[in-house]
Amino acid sequence: MGKGMRAGKKPSMGGGMGGNMQKQLQQVQAMQKKMEETQSEIEKMETTTTAGGGAVTITVNGAKQVTNIQLKPEIVDPDDIEMLQDLIMVAVNEALRQMEEISEGEMSKITGGLNIPGLM
Repeated sequence: MGKGMRAGKKPSMGGGMGGNMQKQLQQVQAMQKKMEETQSEIEKMETTTTAGGGAVTITVNGAKQVTNIQLKPEIVDPDDIEMLQDLIMVAVNEALRQMEEISEGEMSKITGGLNIPGLM
């Protein structure tokens, strides 16, 4: 028999877990509510990026939707559509990357840096 154990007694498994589990559940529910509020705030945010020295300007919201595209007239060359397409693609991808970074930063304030699968 192990030291400090009495015959016929089982080791204690942390009695009183019910209160601790209830507290943890409340904390998770509070975190979930805060995450939902933060996600709603993020969706209202916007970020704007440019490409081609400001010739292409793209704005993306927190829902990762393009909300504005501005092209300077001098960038529109009917003989070089590929360059315009590339500039738009670069600007959109950068705007999406920035918004993802903003979103992750805001959520990590709540989760304390925990990587929670399926969060975003």
